[in-house]
Amino acid sequence: MTQTSIALSRIAPSQTTAMTDRAIALKAQGRDIISLSVGEPDFATPAHVIAAAKTAMDAGDTKYTAVGGTARMKAAAALHFARDLGIAVPTSQVTISAGGKQAIFHALLATLDPGDEVLISAPWWVSYPEIVRFAGGEVVKLPTDAAGGFRITAAQLEAAITPHSRWLLLNSPGNPTGATYPAEELQAIGEVLRRHPQVLVMSDDIYAPIRYGDGAHATLAVECRDLADRVLTVSGVSKSHAMTGFRIGVAAGPAWLIQAMEKLQSHSSGNPASVSQAAAVAAFEGPQDFLLDWRERFRARRDLVVGAVNAIPGLSAPVPDGAFYCMVDAAPLMTRFGDDEKLAFHLLDHGVAIVAASAFGGADGFRISFAADDATLAEAMRRIAKAVA
Repeated sequence: MTQTSIALSRIAPSQTTAMTDRAIALKAQGRDIISLSVGEPDFATPAHVIAAAKTAMDAGDTKYTAVGGTARMKAAAALHFARDLGIAVPTSQVTISAGGKQAIFHALLATLDPGDEVLISAPWWVSYPEIVRFAGGEVVKLPTDAAGGFRITAAQLEAAITPHSRWLLLNSPGNPTGATYPAEELQAIGEVLRRHPQVLVMSDDIYAPIRYGDGAHATLAVECRDLADRVLTVSGVSKSHAMTGFRIGVAAGPAWLIQAMEKLQSHSSGNPASVSQAAAVAAFEGPQDFLLDWRERFRARRDLVVGAVNAIPGLSAPVPDGAFYCMVDAAPLMTRFGDDEKLAFHLLDHGVAIVAASAFGGADGFRISFAADDATLAEAMRRIAKAVA
């Protein structure tokens, strides 16, 4: 008889990867399935990044590195934080992990005790609440909606904080909604946080290079510099540089927290892959001009999908500010389908894989990833329209 741990029983499998796996299985059976369920750029990894990985392998850079990353990798990450996010940070306050998800996992595992509360806006990225629960913390859901831009308000945050509140998780631009916090709203959130010094903040900014509005990206560690010693900013190369398989995440924050995360990492995975670090150095230090082209192509895809969704009776969607996701409201269809999970499987039967909003702590809708070419997206939207007609 096998028995898993109590900690494992507190979490559920990722529904985004479950839908993707189901779509792959159906494709293997010969079914014509368009998968819009995975958050992965369809662009090729830049050539100079691939070349750096090859050079590292040829040079024999295939051994262990320091647990928290090589000195060169930390310097490149610090460059990224300063240039792209406006966060000036020494390398002693930077750590490298096997993907941004691992950085989040280690930060929460290193700091949460049973009964500690973590405030998360919903719809949320599927892994946030599961990591909190695995670590023994309590999830405090902060509901948002399209009318409010899928952003929490300062008043909502104030009302939710208790003496047990340990973390606030912010994601901007957000997955699954594409919501982006402007500077003035972050400053208002900062005013609340100043009154509650026990609350740490995790700012997940991994989609920062994929924004569609004017002006610089706003992040809490910059907008409220006096709170920087309570903020962990997470980023990486997976989304911005189409390097999901390289598994490199970067994080910047207070020295005590970075040290705690590296202590835990020393007993979990050890160092991030040496070759992946060499590739990520090239990603951060190399040319960034291709990002402008990628962003405009994502913008065109966004407009195609949102326009098509809003033309389908029973469906609607706001225009996302960033990332490559569209959160669709399908509430008028629930009388026919019952819930959004049944709707998701109905769409899968019609050849399109998406993810139900309930997987993200939402309801009565679904998320579309528009990280696919225009022809594929147009055909997917045609199938969705036919499926709900």
